[in-house]
Amino acid sequence: MSVTLSQSAARHVNRYLSRRGKGVGVRLGVKTTGCSGLAYQLEYVDEAIPEDVMFETQGIKLFIDPKSLAYLDGTELDFVREGLNEGFKFNNPNERDRCGCGESFRV
Repeated sequence: MSVTLSQSAARHVNRYLSRRGKGVGVRLGVKTTGCSGLAYQLEYVDEAIPEDVMFETQGIKLFIDPKSLAYLDGTELDFVREGLNEGFKFNNPNERDRCGCGESFRV
């Protein structure tokens, strides 16, 4: 089982954590919501939770709750710029379908 960051995502997370002046990494997860059933969650972590599974990639610690890991296994988190927009993109091989608005997905 693994979850990784692209170089672009790692640079963005590093810059953000440096500007914040605190933080140990990023927590990824999924929640039940939307038309297709699941939505991604991302938050910066100041303190690890003992139950979290931790991966380290590109020098960044990724924390994932055990329930979300089954949905996120093999995912690469990328940071992309498309025109004037920029943001994180989950490249998840488990994703089978995405709703029309792009806010939720199904495995």
